[in-house]
Amino acid sequence: MIVFGAPRRYVQGPGVLSRIGQELAVIGKSAVLIADSRVLEICGATIRDSAAAEGVGLTIIPFGGEITYDEIARIVARIGSDRPQVVIGAGGGKTIDTGKIVARDTGAAFVSVPTVASNDSPTSHIAVVYDADHKLVGVEENKGNPELVLVDTDVIIKAPLELLSAGVGDALVKVFEVEQCIGAGGENVFGAASPRTALALARACYDTVRENLTEAYKAHAAGTPNAAFEALVEASVLMSGLAFESGGLSVSHGMTRGLSAVPGVANALHGHQVAYGLLVQLELENRDASFMDDMRAFYRDAQLPLKLSQLGADQASNSVVQTIADVSAEAAHMKKFNRAIGASDIAAAIERIEAA
Repeated sequence: MIVFGAPRRYVQGPGVLSRIGQELAVIGKSAVLIADSRVLEICGATIRDSAAAEGVGLTIIPFGGEITYDEIARIVARIGSDRPQVVIGAGGGKTIDTGKIVARDTGAAFVSVPTVASNDSPTSHIAVVYDADHKLVGVEENKGNPELVLVDTDVIIKAPLELLSAGVGDALVKVFEVEQCIGAGGENVFGAASPRTALALARACYDTVRENLTEAYKAHAAGTPNAAFEALVEASVLMSGLAFESGGLSVSHGMTRGLSAVPGVANALHGHQVAYGLLVQLELENRDASFMDDMRAFYRDAQLPLKLSQLGADQASNSVVQTIADVSAEAAHMKKFNRAIGASDIAAAIERIEAA
């Protein structure tokens, strides 16, 4: 059995936030907007005015800043018995993932409005939950993918380049993970076999990122979206999300377990963590020197981390490497690889990366 999942509708482009009311009105007439104070400054008024123009009632609930089970419970309690038809999560991955589970727990449809392109959370149905110290503690599922993903590239382009580079990292890894997952006969996020469509999207995602990075980064510096920037955002948000959920994950994402266990590294952006995880995966795949040289050159252009120190580690000591390896080795995604790998394999791969 194969399963392919996707949002019901994806809308991207400059200025599309102003039409969110029209999109919401098709889904429901009452909505809750979850966003932090910074995001509310950026797009709160536009969402409120557009919703009002279409007769959609909107309640705003400020986001506390971290996706924890306590924060989800707080927002659900704040909503109370007056359940909305729609929950909107606006902002980065933490806010959006919080919105998914609030929507699930209140029986509402979910709409994601990313203000950064730092990862592919906006299109998916899963949410990664952390504790107050940003240690990964659980993965939850909404009842389905978002009803709507609305991506205003006039907003996205104003976010720091560091966030865009994280999105590049998250997108870059997918083809390697999907290929490994399929090759190992692993299941995708839906607990089924991966359709060919997911692999095709993963390959297109990789090609799009490699081909458009330079011109997209130039557009970011200029502050005006161009065709390359639109393509890079689509790859980072849409293609990457569809590829990972329906295609499956492997070592690159399995590494986030161990990386999140190291102080400093735990606070690195998800896309930067998995980009480092890809280097580990490629070492485990025994990629040749020319391939690794090409990948490292791209990492430098994309401003992706090549060393643990660039992720925030004080040092790549033996104990740090062993902690990362031991914790990562227990991740379920590590089994979706073409051979059995253990902590010693992972530690050796990290040591080769650090020595390069």
